[in-house]
Amino acid sequence: MTTTTPDWTALAASVQYPTELLIEGEWSAGSTRYEVVSPIDGRIVTEVAMADASDVDRAVASARAAFEDRRWAGMAPADRKDVMVRWAHLVNDHADELAVLTALEMGKPAREAKAIDVRACHRTLRWFGESIDKVLDEMPKVGDSSWAMVEREPAGVVGAVTPWNFPLTLETWKIAPALAVGCSMVLKPAENAPLTALYVAQLALEAGLPDGVLNVVNGLGSVAGAALAGHMDVDIITFTGSTATGRAIMTAAAQSNMKRPYLELGGKGANLVFPDADLDAAAAAAAWAITYNAGQMCTAGARLIVHESVKEEVLTKVLEAMAAAQPANPLEDDAPIGAVASARQLDAIHGIVVEGLGQGGRLLMGGEPVLTETGGSYYPPTVVDGLQPDSLLAQKEVFGPVLTVLPFSSDDEAVRIGNATDYGLASAVWTNDLSRARRVSKALRMGTVWVNCYEEGDLTVPFGGVKQSGFGSDKSLHAMDKFTDLKTTWIELP
Repeated sequence: MTTTTPDWTALAASVQYPTELLIEGEWSAGSTRYEVVSPIDGRIVTEVAMADASDVDRAVASARAAFEDRRWAGMAPADRKDVMVRWAHLVNDHADELAVLTALEMGKPAREAKAIDVRACHRTLRWFGESIDKVLDEMPKVGDSSWAMVEREPAGVVGAVTPWNFPLTLETWKIAPALAVGCSMVLKPAENAPLTALYVAQLALEAGLPDGVLNVVNGLGSVAGAALAGHMDVDIITFTGSTATGRAIMTAAAQSNMKRPYLELGGKGANLVFPDADLDAAAAAAAWAITYNAGQMCTAGARLIVHESVKEEVLTKVLEAMAAAQPANPLEDDAPIGAVASARQLDAIHGIVVEGLGQGGRLLMGGEPVLTETGGSYYPPTVVDGLQPDSLLAQKEVFGPVLTVLPFSSDDEAVRIGNATDYGLASAVWTNDLSRARRVSKALRMGTVWVNCYEEGDLTVPFGGVKQSGFGSDKSLHAMDKFTDLKTTWIELP
């Protein structure tokens, strides 16, 4: 990855990228075209091909043919590894282009996208590539007269529907483990953020990925996504996005060929701050956890659940830190946070804030769109106090930089508030008492609990949720499990 800082504005004006569908290793015009609008200033970046159900049929047929003739699954694991590692290095080589495309299509600061999202894409492809020949089959001990083999076989054709908030990271979290085990794929990226997916797919071809192994169909979720979820020749559908869409995908999967769905859905993350914690660190993390990526994270720390004895002290520190994280043009290298992903998302965030404040909360910061003169979509860090744990802003996933403050008086009450949502994705516990840390983290119904940190981890650990946050893990060797079928062969020796 290059270390010099590019002129992001100049690169945004000159970067080249595909705009078609990728089917059978060829760029295809698709049925119609639609506009990709930048949340930076509301201008049209480009027009991209849009897939309909017939385009999805062609992409699935391509993936099926690639799987059945074993042009990828039948390749020696070490050779598949070489392709994926080469692909990872190409991502690194094109870090600036991928970063600026991320800024253009979803509003994240380009500097941040390069440092975090592109790096995550590179590391994910490399990590799963390196893992290919290290996942072993089993041979149980069954006696002298028999052999038993348990093999992990690639499940077949995988459909992936991915969101706009971390396009590079979340697409690669699906692609890398599925391809590593030998599956073929059809990827449907978010309609407003397809450019990074197309660019990464182009790099895959350059790395030597065989034609048809990875197909990309841009388009609407209600058209291309629905066609993929309900397709009779897709074996697995994996999705990251809203709980409502997850329900629709589960229904389509059940009503078609009963393909396995794996869903990573919403969240309502919390920072539980106890009086014995490092309050400076907890406050800084709480501010970061709701302003990073303009709050557009399923793991966003949207609730500050803080002991009443230290509430005012912690809140003062949080407000100070959030005041320094105001939105700016994501092509500026010092932008603390960028735009939210679209005008539609801006309206959704503000609508929830207005409705939530109608329930009696106290607005301490933000609460109105900013930089409206730019034509872009910018929402400032917003803090609301004085609401009940069952209120709208404490329950609904806002998907923006909106923090709700909730006090507690006992450990049990903190856990009750932490668990009192439909979601169970991730939260954090801040305490210097090891016994409390273990007890509270165990009691929280979350896929991930951070202790004295937030959003930490690497590819060695799984990521997924419980309750209405979904099921099936991304990252780690566990991510490879969901794209394989276990096959037992029992042999009676003569």
